[in-house]
Amino acid sequence: MKLDLTYRQIWNISVPIMLGSAAQNVIALSDAVLLYHLGEVEFAAIGFVGVFYITIAAIGYSFSRGGQIIIARRMGEGRPGAVGHVFHTMLLYELALAALMWVFMRFGTGWFFSLFLDNSPDVYSKCLEYIHYRSYGIFFSYSGVALISLYTGIARPGIILFDTIVLAIVNLALNYGLIFGKFGLPAMGIGGSGLASSIAEGVAFVVFVLFMALDRKNRVLQIFSMPRPDWPLTRQQLNIALPVVAHAAVGQGSWIFFFGMVENLGERALAISNLARTVYLMLSIPLWGFSSGVNTLVSNLIGQARHADVPAAAWKTGKLCWAVTMMLAIPVLFFPGQVLYPLLGKSDMSLIGETQPIFYLMLGILSFATFGSVFVNSLSGTGATWFGLRLQVISLAVYLIYIFTAVNLLHSGLFWVWVAEIVYWSVMILMVVFYLRSERWHGVEF
Repeated sequence: MKLDLTYRQIWNISVPIMLGSAAQNVIALSDAVLLYHLGEVEFAAIGFVGVFYITIAAIGYSFSRGGQIIIARRMGEGRPGAVGHVFHTMLLYELALAALMWVFMRFGTGWFFSLFLDNSPDVYSKCLEYIHYRSYGIFFSYSGVALISLYTGIARPGIILFDTIVLAIVNLALNYGLIFGKFGLPAMGIGGSGLASSIAEGVAFVVFVLFMALDRKNRVLQIFSMPRPDWPLTRQQLNIALPVVAHAAVGQGSWIFFFGMVENLGERALAISNLARTVYLMLSIPLWGFSSGVNTLVSNLIGQARHADVPAAAWKTGKLCWAVTMMLAIPVLFFPGQVLYPLLGKSDMSLIGETQPIFYLMLGILSFATFGSVFVNSLSGTGATWFGLRLQVISLAVYLIYIFTAVNLLHSGLFWVWVAEIVYWSVMILMVVFYLRSERWHGVEF
């Protein structure tokens, strides 16, 4: 399938991905909302451990981007028969990586969490309780992102939306039952939230596989041929994906550093930041979808030898993503009490009141993040992922220095700590725009 550079094409690719590929956002939002009603310690804990698991999930999702970019390139070249083998290689690696991550979560998180939560023993114990059950979902999560990347790469993302709806419904129902002991299930607290999310990911994976088995349109892709290891192709995917993996792991991991710094300001500051992060995750759903969509669009355009259209694709996608994000963000951020009350519903709404200054700031953060993420993923779609990683290292260094200085040297308030997000994306946008205009990425081939 050869794609066109139109707003309609960008919308048709990105919107199903936007609504469907944000699986971890949906789970994180469900966990946070229900645990908010359980207690402030649990709510503070899910803020930290939720970021940790999203970071783990982002590693698998980012590796699959290598396969997605190659699949989109083959479709742009008119070679659909080569897609199945690329998918098999991606899936086998994801399963191996999932096994390694499971071992780390089961046996290494106690030490890892202690590096950041030494001042909050209650939050520390709740984090361990959650990750004990959540770790089992990693196999379904990593296998699932391989399926998502396949259907994203061939620009047929409709099933992703349906599958995420299934995931959200199952996760919400089991979360409610296992956290509070409803529907005849045991009351497990934060541990029940972790178990519910793992089961929901398993159900969503089975639904996706059943769809693939019944989907006759994918026969030309040769998905159902016997998988076999292909080390040269694995290395090629790794060469494209490793910088993206590092980008996601370091980028999401910076949230762990962020919350570790905020923890020095007290549990109340941690709870405020978790509420802000939960809203940020919810409002970032368009960003995820359009960023993944521009990966496919850019790689497909280059497969058609339309290199000159890449900057326009990035700019058009960024503008469309910003417009959708603002339509969602303005009501939430300016009227959080009215919008969030149905979700949070406590008589004490002081937490929302204390978070209001950060909500105002978040409008600027989302504006910068929207264009920054779309531009970075446009760069990834060209295959110049190693250069993108270098740009992120520079941006992240500025980000970390700013946060450390604001908290430990200037003793600034929480508002100025959150300004770090604007600092990060500003640096990233300037460097990516300069690189795309340089046309040095034209020679990247795979």
